[in-house]
Amino acid sequence: MNVHDSEKVENLLLHHGYLAARDADEADLLIVNTCSIRDKAEQRLYSDLGLLRAWKTALPGRVLGVGGCVAQQEGDRLLRRFPQVDFVFGTHNLRLVPALARAAGEGERAAHTEERRSLERFELPVPHPELARKNPGRAYLTVMEGCDMFCSFCIVPRTRGREISRPAEAILREAETLARGGVRELVLLGQTVNAYGRQDARRASAKAHGTLPFAQLVRQLAETPGISRIRYTSPHPVFFDDDLVAAHAFVPELCPHIHLPVQSGSDAVLGAMRRRYARADYLRLVDGLRNARPDLALTSDLIVGFPGETDRDFEDTLSLVREAGFVDSYSFKYSPRPGTPAGALELTEGVPEAVKQSRLEALQDLQRGLTLAAHRARVGTRTEILVEGESRRGAQPAGRDPYHRVVNLTTSSPSAFPAGSLVPVQIVEATPHSLLAEPLAPLPD
Repeated sequence: MNVHDSEKVENLLLHHGYLAARDADEADLLIVNTCSIRDKAEQRLYSDLGLLRAWKTALPGRVLGVGGCVAQQEGDRLLRRFPQVDFVFGTHNLRLVPALARAAGEGERAAHTEERRSLERFELPVPHPELARKNPGRAYLTVMEGCDMFCSFCIVPRTRGREISRPAEAILREAETLARGGVRELVLLGQTVNAYGRQDARRASAKAHGTLPFAQLVRQLAETPGISRIRYTSPHPVFFDDDLVAAHAFVPELCPHIHLPVQSGSDAVLGAMRRRYARADYLRLVDGLRNARPDLALTSDLIVGFPGETDRDFEDTLSLVREAGFVDSYSFKYSPRPGTPAGALELTEGVPEAVKQSRLEALQDLQRGLTLAAHRARVGTRTEILVEGESRRGAQPAGRDPYHRVVNLTTSSPSAFPAGSLVPVQIVEATPHSLLAEPLAPLPD
């Protein structure tokens, strides 16, 4: 969501006559877009702002702004703490950035972190011709924002606000615009993306608000001419219904990959986290999804060291990871966030840092083995990648396949496979982090 918000801000500025700078030294406007999910990201912001004091004073007239979740969390306190910051904007106020930047250039400092329920915040200009995407073939598409779940560890409801869903017509219209611009893969975004439209449906006002059940929205987006792939992130396990599970069997454009956060494998910890499902519920959902799409690749989010987590709780997490067979996962040490119920528990039930670290290492060791085994099982199979550009290994094309795995091509001619192109390949080698493949002739229609 933050990456897409940065794209939205860049697009707005381009439409208001700004030009993208090649680097910070060339820029006269610099915006830091922030994340607040973990304390480490917040502390990194404060460190970066200290370093940016020299950037700000090096040339007269430079403007420094801060946006995103820490901005929403801290508001005008950032202006008081960091005099080099000229303006602050929250997650609901992206549309104000061009005006805030202009005003800052005239010496005005301001912070806007008001929560806005208006759908107007979703309606932004079409992509500017100069907007540079990392991958021109893939685009993010916001379908809803906010979260009403209030997990005990999570600050997102405070920084992103309550759930609000866009009208389906606006989403479909944006998808058509993106497809005409060469986009082949849509990534549907929301804090709890598969909760899309649920509040309207609960109030029997879906028709008035123009929303649909999420599975119906996916099916309609799949009919967009030019769209070959659809993904969605991040769903919440409790919002999967039979129609969404079935869509993975019957909508070929829906990629065989789901990032399905679980956070813990312990019922005691899940209860303390207020996740609203038990271990058995999660694994039952995994079985249902794999029955619908046997080749489904699952990835997840996992937290170790949640307040009160015992050795037995952690062993339950390890066993769930094995049973679910995650192809990959993002795992983190628990990080207390301000204003959350779990943050208060850290004072009395916190897990020692050394224990957190050893559990994280054990979990990541397990995941590395599962990932490598999953990759090795793919050797000799065929797939199709959406080229993103050059790989980290050097001048060779790289992209992602429908299972969201990074695939590097054996060829050293990136120009033959431009970013945004779909290339059929055969997997020839597996590594712990990616796959190596040979390009094939285009598959027949």
